[in-house]
Amino acid sequence: MKEAQKSAVLSELKRFLCYVAVVAGGMLLIITFVVQRADVYGRSMEPTLKDGDILLVDKLSYRFSAPRRYDIIVFSYRYQEGRYYTKRIIGLPGETVQIQDGTVLVNGEPLKDDILSEPIEKARRASEPVVLGEDEYFVLGDNRNFSSDSRDTDVGNVKRRDIIGRIWLKVWPPG
Repeated sequence: MKEAQKSAVLSELKRFLCYVAVVAGGMLLIITFVVQRADVYGRSMEPTLKDGDILLVDKLSYRFSAPRRYDIIVFSYRYQEGRYYTKRIIGLPGETVQIQDGTVLVNGEPLKDDILSEPIEKARRASEPVVLGEDEYFVLGDNRNFSSDSRDTDVGNVKRRDIIGRIWLKVWPPG
């Protein structure tokens, strides 16, 4: 009887370990290819996103379609491994972006549906026309006067390959 019990326990243990391996493998695939957690640090995306917000990033959509204007994306900061920025896409590949008198211009026209109600105080590198390459995007924080974004030389134009994905869901705080 003891041998039969040991065999049953081992069989049950094998089934449990197999279940754990399948779940862990599935989670790894989801985290690698589908969804990633991102945390918001700082005020650069206020009022849309706030410091401490926890987000889920959709990593799958951009495998089948191109990023669009006004998408909020997460991208890798090119000078520090493991550091990510969350910003809004303003300029698309091939476009020219400039900031004049506090207003964002795309191809010489004022940006339509701009969420910002106050003029931009510092245009920085966008005081001159910024021409985007085939795989480049111009991004801004929603809190334009308190954001490090494509106007800054250390961020600059964001390459397509550096985009992790677009914000899909705010998990915390609820509401």
